[in-house]
Amino acid sequence: MTKGKDLERYTTLLFAKRDELWARGVTLPPAGGTKGDIMDVASADVEADLQVRFREADRLVLKEIEDALGRIRAGSFGVCEACSQPIAKARLDVVPWARFCRDCGERERA
Repeated sequence: MTKGKDLERYTTLLFAKRDELWARGVTLPPAGGTKGDIMDVASADVEADLQVRFREADRLVLKEIEDALGRIRAGSFGVCEACSQPIAKARLDVVPWARFCRDCGERERA
């Protein structure tokens, strides 16, 4: 379990990432509504689809961040949900919302 100054730092990182994602907002280009030739319309549709996918990815990260903040409140932040071992500080430094240690995370993705 993570404690003290590290916990404060991770809380700050989580809030900063959450604020960054919120600041992006939901601005999507119009799908099929642009004027121009067929290539312009197709390009606008592809761009709109990519933006929707990015927003969905952002939404998933926001959920993970909220879950991590909940783990901080519960006192279980930094503990792997699968094996109950501490999550490496290096991993939390990169992905502070990580729920699994590296090994368990790899098994989850497999």
